[in-house]
Amino acid sequence: MTQSTTRSRKFKAILAGGIVLGVGAAVTLAAWTDNEWAEGTFGAGSFNVQGSTNGTDFTDHESSAGAADLTFDLDGGDNLTPGDTVAAPFVLRLDGDTSYDASVVLESAAGNGGNAEALTYGIVAVANAGACSADATGTSIVPAGTAIGSVAGAQGFDLTAGADATAGAPVALCFQVTADDSLTQGQAATAQWQFTATSAE
Repeated sequence: MTQSTTRSRKFKAILAGGIVLGVGAAVTLAAWTDNEWAEGTFGAGSFNVQGSTNGTDFTDHESSAGAADLTFDLDGGDNLTPGDTVAAPFVLRLDGDTSYDASVVLESAAGNGGNAEALTYGIVAVANAGACSADATGTSIVPAGTAIGSVAGAQGFDLTAGADATAGAPVALCFQVTADDSLTQGQAATAQWQFTATSAE
């Protein structure tokens, strides 16, 4: 009887210990949690090229419909004769909000009208708009004698962004257009040129 009672007590003690161990294991599994968050804000710079026909008044000319109207001065009036060369300036710069320098290429050229095939052109970079003339010399952007609708041989150039919200340094281009002997009396021609600027960043 005593032996049986002793075993029963041991058994109960083991059960009780098991219950305690089970509760202890449950408490051990509890864990602390904490969170860390990170956030980034990403702004974008600005990029805008402006053009001017006089080097003073700059604005945007973003489509063929809103192209800058170049004024080619003719010594003898408003009409070309065979052999005439006329010139007009077009000045490009980056506006004051622009964050990056740019590389510029003459993307396309087009000539229309009865005398388009009788005209050739060249473009040189000159010191300023006032330096543009029929015989001006400078860094060649398009070689003289290029067909009015062609960009063959065109060279790219760079525009530099200004500092502290100021406009970048302007680059003055001098367009020089020449009429050859096939010029037809009473016919007209128009030409358009498209420049594309790409940010350097």
